[in-house]
Formats: sequence, C-alpha cells, structure tokens
Amino acid sequence: MDQHTLRAVFFDLDGTLLPLDMDRFMGGYYLALKGFVAERGYDPKAFSDALNAGIYAMAGDHPGVTNCECFWSVFLERMGSEDAETWQTMLDEFYERDFGEIGSGMPPEPLSAEVVETLRAKGYPVALTTMPMFPLRATQWRLNWGDLDPAWFERITVYDNSTAIKPHPAYFEENLRAFGCRPDEVLMVGNNTKEDLACMQLGMPAYLVTDCLLNPNDFDVESVQHGTMADLLAFVRALPDCANPATCTAPAVGVVPGAPQASASAAETAPKLGEDAFDEAGARAMEEAAAQAGGTEAGA
Repeated sequence: MDQHTLRAVFFDLDGTLLPLDMDRFMGGYYLALKGFVAERGYDPKAFSDALNAGIYAMAGDHPGVTNCECFWSVFLERMGSEDAETWQTMLDEFYERDFGEIGSGMPPEPLSAEVVETLRAKGYPVALTTMPMFPLRATQWRLNWGDLDPAWFERITVYDNSTAIKPHPAYFEENLRAFGCRPDEVLMVGNNTKEDLACMQLGMPAYLVTDCLLNPNDFDVESVQHGTMADLLAFVRALPDCANPATCTAPAVGVVPGAPQASASAAETAPKLGEDAFDEAGARAMEEAAAQAGGTEAGA
C-alpha cells in the first residue's frame, strides 16, 4: 500500500469498531424481534421464515435493486401480505425502541473513536462499510453502543442505499464508486477474513483487526497487515496527512450513480432469489443462537 496515495478509509463496524459478540447479538436480536411481532398477534414462525427469506434475497445478485427493495418484496410475499406500510411502520417502531435495548450495557472499544478521529484530523474521509442488511436506525444504535458519532462518517452503508452485501465484490465496487476512487486508493479495515477481506479481490489494501477476529475461511492472517486495535491506532498515527481526500457523492438513500441497472424483469425476479437462496441450516443456526440467548439479558 502506498500511504501517500491513500484517499479514504472504509471501516467495518461489528467486531471491528464495536467489540460485538455476534452470536450473542444475533441471538438477542432475533429473540427480541420475534417477541415483538408475537405481541402484536403475528405467528413468530411464519415471521421468522419470511424474515430469513428476505435476508437471503438481499444476499443474492440483484444489480441496480437495493437490498431494501429485495427484502420487502420477498418478506411481504412470504407473509402473504400486501400491507407494506403497516409492516414498515411496525418494524420502524421496533428499531426505534426495542433494538436499542439489545446492546444495553455493552462496553465500547475505547480506542475506536480515537482511531477514527485521528484519521479525520489527518484529512482522511472515512466510511462505515458495515453489512448493509439493516435500516439506518439500527446502525445508529450500534454506533451509539460504541460511543461513535454517525456524523464522522461520509457514508454509512445500510439496506436502502446499497445494492449488494459483503463478500460480493459489487459491494466494494459500489462504495469505491461512491467516493470516485480506485481500489488502491482506499484502505479497508475489518475483522472478518471472508467478508471484509473480499475487498482484496479488487486490489484494495486491507488492515485486519484481530481483537474479535473471525476467520471462517481459514485465511492466512500473516499474509495481510493485521493487529489489535491498539496496533491500528499506532498505524494511523504514523500515516502522513491525506494529500488528496476523496469526496463522497452518493445519495443518502438509493442506488449509487453509475451502478449497473437492473431491467424490470430482473427486479421482478427478486422474490425468487430469496426462495432459492433460503438456507434452512442458516435459519436453524439463528434459532439456536436465539435459544441460547433466552433467559439472559441480551447484549449484556
């Protein structure tokens, strides 16, 4: 990596800036969400099936169609509902109130804010390239748990401003395009060797944070720059001031300009993506995580 040509830094959130135990978090999240809809008279099993189908739809290949559009088209089809407004209003209520309780008492990583602020002081624009499968409010909560200010980030990837997820190269291409950068001009900082280091396929340099390391693909960690959050802080302190800062031109909501556009027929196939990609083993894993979290204070 040529430090003198670096124009921006992209950060993962969960397990990187925020020291999140993903199994515990997902268990608490899933349990809270199912309980929320059950209290309102909906079948939690039917809801879980529709939720998982929507999640897997977002994970499919749908250029030009936002993750949000994919999720809702599949979710509503599985629920047998055409009342999108009611569902969206209800889930907005969950993310505004109940979701915030999942991380109650979660200790932040004290060095994360200093890492980000050090980069900003040197003139580097920073983006929060967290998995874009949540609405903005859920990501704002997670930043709050980590004592991180959303205003620090030039771009935050969420489900209604992204058309792909990690580890698809299209996800990183979309964010590079949002900043008008070549791959070699942006550093990706993350903790997941499969999801975050997929950026290296495009030629992006990466820094792997090892405090909450996830290595599902048995990646050779020694082959990439890596270290603890304290090591990362030392690394960014040693960086030169940014000579040519990038500017994010992407809209807050919607497809990044220049993204491949899907035809109407491609958009219509989005529900089938969720159905075809639906993985019962993955759903069981989430259910088991939720069961393990039962009887404990989620996120404690």
